[in-house]
Amino acid sequence: MSQPSENSQYVRRVVLPSGREIEVVYFDPQAAPVDSLAGPCPVQTDLHVCPQCDRTLVYPVEWEETSPTHWEVLLRCPNCEWTHVGVYPQAVVDRFDEQLDTGTEYLVDDLMRLTQANMEEEIERFSCALASDAIWPMDF
Repeated sequence: MSQPSENSQYVRRVVLPSGREIEVVYFDPQAAPVDSLAGPCPVQTDLHVCPQCDRTLVYPVEWEETSPTHWEVLLRCPNCEWTHVGVYPQAVVDRFDEQLDTGTEYLVDDLMRLTQANMEEEIERFSCALASDAIWPMDF
C-alpha cells in the first residue's frame, strides 16, 4: 500500500519470492500528483473482470511501476482474447492482487482434490490387480 505522507514519502509493502515482507520507502520531493500522471486511469476498478465478455478470468501479462503510487499493467482475458494496457492506482492493483491470490487458492484446492481422486483410483486398480494375481515380478 503506497500512501503519501507529509514529507512526500511513499511506503510500499513488497513480498519477496521467499515470502518475507519488507517495506520500501520512496523519497520524492517532486512527487507527481495523481491527476498529472501520463495516461488517464480507467474507470474500471475490478481488473479481474473482462469489460468485453464479463468473465472473471483477466490476468496480468506485464506490469511496471510508473510512480510510487501507480502501476502500468498489461491485462489479458483468455476467454475473448481482450487485452489492454492501463495505468492504475496502487489500491486498484492491490485489490487485483487479492483476487489473483484467491483464484490461485481455488486452483490449488481443485488440484489437490483432483490429485487425491486420481490417487484413489490408481490404488483401487492396483489393489484389484494384486487380488487377481495380474501383477508379476517382471512387471517391476
